[in-house]
Amino acid sequence: MTTETVISAKNLGLTFQTNDGPVHALKDVTLDIHKGDFVSFIGPSGCGKTTFLRVMADLEKPTSGDITVNGVSPEEARKSRAYGYVFQAAGLYPWRTIGGNIRLPLEIMGYDKAEQAERVSRVLDLVELSGFEKKFPWQLSGGMQQRASIARALAFDADLLLMDEPFGALDEIVRDHLNEQLLQLWKRTNKTIGFVTHSIPEAVYLSTRIVVMSPRPGRITDVIESTLPRDRPLDIRDTPEFLEIAHRVREGLRAGHAYDE
Repeated sequence: MTTETVISAKNLGLTFQTNDGPVHALKDVTLDIHKGDFVSFIGPSGCGKTTFLRVMADLEKPTSGDITVNGVSPEEARKSRAYGYVFQAAGLYPWRTIGGNIRLPLEIMGYDKAEQAERVSRVLDLVELSGFEKKFPWQLSGGMQQRASIARALAFDADLLLMDEPFGALDEIVRDHLNEQLLQLWKRTNKTIGFVTHSIPEAVYLSTRIVVMSPRPGRITDVIESTLPRDRPLDIRDTPEFLEIAHRVREGLRAGHAYDE
């Protein structure tokens, strides 16, 4: 990892106005994410983890504090296509092939056909879907559809990848496999990844840092630096070092609930 800062949030706040009064989705959130980091955000529903990711992506506007992405505002970063974003659902158009879905944003942005073809081929290889370009989404399993969604987010070759619970709806075995694939992709590309999850084992297995958040107001209660090696076989989850980190995450989540109550 380097000390080059990709995302910097200082005293970030976001308050939604509702008929029942203000809802403090984020309050006083301060965090730096560095180039090559894999940072997972974990916490109960309503803790602001997805909201924080959406602020990074300029999908929500903060009401206080400051945030930069690659040294500029999230809006400027979005306009320069500085990141890829993977949603909870794959969101593939059923009438387009897998290649067509990945190609769509490149078409909109005006890339020529040769560049589109090269990028589609490259990202399909990255997510191990080479040979499926002409298949339609309904012909693929849920896990394969999510891999296609990740490929679409990678098509711009941005150095930053933001992922909002991309594997949350998948069964455990498929999820394990995609965790392994994502870790391999991260090691091959050295991208900076922000990843939202509800799963403690997933957060510990994937991350260089784990950000524990608590609700009402949404805030960071702990930032845990992983001591696991960069090369992580799936059975590392049975080691004392892994279990120790998972225990600290669990204790942080419990403390947040106790604070809220």
